Amino acid sequence: MSTEHQIVLFDGVCNLCNRAIQFIIKRDKADRYRFAPLQSDLGKKLTTERNIDTRKIDSIILIEPGKAYYIKAPAALRIGKKFGGLWGLLAIFEWVPPVISNWVYDLLARNRYRWFGRKEQCMIPSPELKQKFLD
Repeated sequence: MSTEHQIVLFDGVCNLCNRAIQFIIKRDKADRYRFAPLQSDLGKKLTTERNIDTRKIDSIILIEPGKAYYIKAPAALRIGKKFGGLWGLLAIFEWVPPVISNWVYDLLARNRYRWFGRKEQCMIPSPELKQKFLD
């Protein structure tokens, strides 16, 4: 697996998560990210290799191959900061203790299906976005 791209694992049946992935793709001008649903074989392999229990962490995971991985609020903030411009101001939220930022993140994650809905199956990327998704 290439170490040139960071990998974003996401809940492939969550409407909010799918919108977040579209949001990231639109702002990923440097082509840093590749994506895979947690439910995919690759998603399962990557979480198993890192001993991530997807019954507890079932939303966003950012993997920097060969370096580290990030979950919950730290993953979202790390992604957002890379967009450049005013998005760099997200760094301010890194000063918020993880116990607080992850509590807010968990509240949203716990209610995401109720508030935003759920798909029956993982999204299928359009042909022009296909190369951004890993099998």
